[in-house]
Amino acid sequence: MPTSSAFPADFLWGVATAGHQNEGDNTTSDTWFLENVTPTVFRERSGRATNGWELWESDLDLVAGMNLNAYRFSVEWARVEPTEGEFSEDALAHYEAVIDGCLARGLAPIVTFNHFTSPHWFAARGAWLDPEAPELFARYCGVVMDRFGDRIRLAVTFNEPDLPEMLTWAGLPDFIVELEAATLDAAAREAGVDRYRAGNVMLHEDFPGMRAGMTDAHVAGKAAIKRRRADLPVGLSLAMCDDVAVPGGEAVRDRKRAEVYDYWLELARDDDFVGVQNYERLTYGPDGLVPAAEGAVVNGMGTPVEPDSLRGAVVYAHDVSGVPVLVSEHGVSTPDDRIRADFIAPSLEGLAQAIADGVPVLGYCHWTLMDNFEWIFGYGPKLGLHEVNRETYERTAKPSAGVYAELVRKARAL
Repeated sequence: MPTSSAFPADFLWGVATAGHQNEGDNTTSDTWFLENVTPTVFRERSGRATNGWELWESDLDLVAGMNLNAYRFSVEWARVEPTEGEFSEDALAHYEAVIDGCLARGLAPIVTFNHFTSPHWFAARGAWLDPEAPELFARYCGVVMDRFGDRIRLAVTFNEPDLPEMLTWAGLPDFIVELEAATLDAAAREAGVDRYRAGNVMLHEDFPGMRAGMTDAHVAGKAAIKRRRADLPVGLSLAMCDDVAVPGGEAVRDRKRAEVYDYWLELARDDDFVGVQNYERLTYGPDGLVPAAEGAVVNGMGTPVEPDSLRGAVVYAHDVSGVPVLVSEHGVSTPDDRIRADFIAPSLEGLAQAIADGVPVLGYCHWTLMDNFEWIFGYGPKLGLHEVNRETYERTAKPSAGVYAELVRKARAL
């Protein structure tokens, strides 16, 4: 990397994962419940996922083996508090062991407190529409902090609370929206409640209320974390495309930014950092989204693979929020690992350029350690640095894992 010297000595080089997508058998969660009702918007059930609950030690060895010094993962609220008001000693002990396992391997733990999933009982109460949701979330954050908060490097309260608004720009077919509503209706009937709500299957009419609930929960959760450890940096992570415009498309681009990111970036002004999760650049013209050029290399979403999108998203996030940036996720959805392997170095060069231009960046976490359960799309999308045998759960490094490991080795050696 020609500009790798721009990375500071204490830069966090990591990889990111999420509990529900990796651990498996998250049976007391809202997402598990939604996967198992009829009808359901989920293409597959998560089942044992990648069996990460059992294989966490060898997974940490993979992370350390790539020359990394940070690991982002989520603590599953549904495991910690499977029944309202009752906290699981086994779950807390497990996550404490993961924290200590990170430290033993020289990995800074970056902990996400809510990565989309929540307890089933919480969803049956209406999730973030429940007036008591912020207090319930803060209580859970406090329990986690009391157990191992002294060993966390960075705390992320929420993962992509802006995703519902972003998906309204994604051109999803109407039947998906209708199936989401049918899934929630089926869940309410099965649970015997008037409304069943979740953070990653959301009705358009609930957007304002859910946003308000998550906002208050972020503030309350951050306060609970800070009461126990004032020096711990706390933020939230946002889904962010790099939205650019050709002449005449500026108004569309700016409306997208205003509807999807700006509310949360302005909220983040009171935080210690903001997480950026970038996967694509989208170009807007007078008539809306400009399609990919003929022959362009495209990702699983059908948009061009553009390494410089990371720099653009990071710069915009800092311009609006004014706080340091953590690249909490970045990657490319593709079954062709050659695309991923070729994508990492120029992406990091762009990030180094942003740093050289004055953007404070705390670290970079590639998404993801291994192919896993990608929510409603099941096990189809491939974003991992390792592939996983779906029967034996054996992990096999892809060439991109070696590419990333070598880039990090060189950057940390400077």
